[in-house]
Amino acid sequence: MNIKIQIGRAGVFTGLIFLSLLSACTSAQRAETSLSTDPIIRELTILPSITDSRISAADVPHLIMYDPNAPQGKLLLFLPGTNGIPERGPKKLFEAAIDQRYRVINLSYINTQAVARICKDENLENDIDCTEKFRTQRVFGDQLMSLIPDEPQDAILNRFEKLLTHLDIIDPDGNWDAYLENGQPNWNNISVTGQSQGGGMAAFIAKKIDISRVITFSGGWDYSAPEKIAKWYSNDSVTPLNRWYGVYHSQEPKAQTIDETYKAMGIPDDHIYNLNGTVPEGRKAHGQGIRNVDYADMWKILFADGALINSDP
Repeated sequence: MNIKIQIGRAGVFTGLIFLSLLSACTSAQRAETSLSTDPIIRELTILPSITDSRISAADVPHLIMYDPNAPQGKLLLFLPGTNGIPERGPKKLFEAAIDQRYRVINLSYINTQAVARICKDENLENDIDCTEKFRTQRVFGDQLMSLIPDEPQDAILNRFEKLLTHLDIIDPDGNWDAYLENGQPNWNNISVTGQSQGGGMAAFIAKKIDISRVITFSGGWDYSAPEKIAKWYSNDSVTPLNRWYGVYHSQEPKAQTIDETYKAMGIPDDHIYNLNGTVPEGRKAHGQGIRNVDYADMWKILFADGALINSDP
């Protein structure tokens, strides 16, 4: 059972009204929950501009999903791929993570310009570090290039931090401060994952920040020259390599390149999942790892660390 809350431009006041009603609704349904194995999943959608008034670009809602009746677990930050809309999921993947005690945030960020579309041809010839600068600007907000419109407030990490702070205000029963430390994300309790461009962003974050776990699904194919993968893939990782996981499908057009980047990043061989199942008719191999429920057993492995340290069993 899913309970949905949409928080729009009315801001915190609207959110508090909805959450007060939800609290009563949830209490009334506890008896039903005790008779069912299905969790009551709370869904919230929140506009980025509500959390930071400076944000105007890519102002489509973040999606937040969690089971308010389950013991609190870690937080999974998901970064969608190019043109991805957070409200569209992949919700089956998120439900699998919630089953393993995770909470999930599918973050809204500027994702309409793919790295592969910008850092190629003349742009790549003029700057072999184009992809690293692109990802630095999109993740951290450093103004390194004029090829993309991202401003500091648009950065993935600013949006994420502002969303966590906002959730801590409007959903006090959610205990969101477990994922904050001195107003910043508490990365000990946060894992990062994503699809395609978002998978590459997750990997880029894990290179720079010590996070709980990183899972990259078909995580991009950055180059520093034609057919030569970008140098940043071989940079040292702040996140220990035993916390890295990579997934891709063998039938993806860029499968060989993705595998090369995973190995360059040092992902352990037994943490790389080269999927080879049948691609359903009308679907693409790129994206099977996050949407095909045939891989549910793999999802259980990937999200097996969802419980918070020192949390109740």
